Amino acid sequence: MDELTKTPDLYIILLTAAGALIALVAWLPLVLKRLPLSLPIVCIVLGALAILTPLVRFDPSPLAHPVIAERFTEFVVIIALMGAGLKIDRPFSWRTWGVTWRLLGITMPLSIGAILLLGHYGLGLSLVASLLLGASLAPTDPVLASDIQVGPPQGGAEDEVRFGLTSEAGFNDGLAFPFVNLAIVMALSAGTGEPWLVDWLTYNVAWEIGAGALVGWIIGKAFGWLTFRMPGQSALAKTGDGLIAVSATFVSYGVTEMLHCYGFLAVFVTALTFRSAHRNHDFQREMHDLTEQVERLAMMVLLLLFGASLVTGLLRPVGWTDVLVALAIIFLVRPVSGLLGMWGTKTTGGERASIAFFGIRGVGSFYYLAYALNEADFAEAERLWGIVGLVALLSILIHGLTVTPLIRLLDRTHGRDPDAQHRKAVPPGGQIGPAGTPEKASD
Repeated sequence: MDELTKTPDLYIILLTAAGALIALVAWLPLVLKRLPLSLPIVCIVLGALAILTPLVRFDPSPLAHPVIAERFTEFVVIIALMGAGLKIDRPFSWRTWGVTWRLLGITMPLSIGAILLLGHYGLGLSLVASLLLGASLAPTDPVLASDIQVGPPQGGAEDEVRFGLTSEAGFNDGLAFPFVNLAIVMALSAGTGEPWLVDWLTYNVAWEIGAGALVGWIIGKAFGWLTFRMPGQSALAKTGDGLIAVSATFVSYGVTEMLHCYGFLAVFVTALTFRSAHRNHDFQREMHDLTEQVERLAMMVLLLLFGASLVTGLLRPVGWTDVLVALAIIFLVRPVSGLLGMWGTKTTGGERASIAFFGIRGVGSFYYLAYALNEADFAEAERLWGIVGLVALLSILIHGLTVTPLIRLLDRTHGRDPDAQHRKAVPPGGQIGPAGTPEKASD
């Protein structure tokens, strides 16, 4: 009888929890598809409840585990970036990607500047900490924004709103890094007095962006040839194993980081180049589906920990002023800067409003903050985590509750069936042709 009252072994608890989590990964998206509720909201609630049970006894705060926080969020983001790049149907073009360039070149810098001012003058943070806050919160997250991204490869769900937010999330995670590094070099130079502007412009901006994009393109070309163009029966597509996409993700990120370039940017460029190697091959769908499963599982684990950290005091440093600023970031900063960026585009008012509003913050913001705090000493670290955590929480709740009804309404307004993307799937052994008809895959 004593055996029945013993506390279960931690390994057994983790094994059981992992099994339940994998089941939820497969089941919850079906349940939540039509509901004004998102998977991240459910994960946060489950994490908050789990930490209250006597079976869970550890500190989930990112401040207690700074290296783990950085590496785990890094992993989730790079997997999400590969998935985002693989599912974009629109061929890369400077002209047809005009919405993307506006969001990157206008909306994101305006957002960084506005958040910097709110942080410095509204919250009393130092200029350097305010810059880090702006650089962390300005980019649209490629992980949590998946509910409003384009459908799977050849899925037929690629309107201007979904395309704009997907492509923005893919590119801005790399292009926000120069501003994160600017905050780091400013924090480091404060103690030494060494000049930093020339090094930042030549190294952190010119070299890391340019070389990161180039390395990503080279690796994408290499994997594209190995997967689809290699002569004979040796092409990787013949394996039918979607893990090839995960391999390309790790290789692209690893090589780029070893060359001291922006790995996030490289992974997304690799994904776009990989997709262009054989745009309509059915193996693209297999790679995307596996990548999406890995991303969803990792995201759920991360959000369970985030929910637990909320209960254990992540938001303790946050005051009412921080709440007001967080609401301003979600309801004013991103929408206004988004509308300014979209001004003059050939989109409807509803499309511009949707793109402007759904700039979701989350896992990418966690990574930038964790990375910067591990690279330099910021006196306001605890408060920065509280503010970023609050903005991410509000974004997950507000955007998660509104994305399904608002996007379904937008689809109906434009004469689109909001359920079409769920019904339209790639048939076994083939892919969807240009007119939506099954088409046999070619080698």
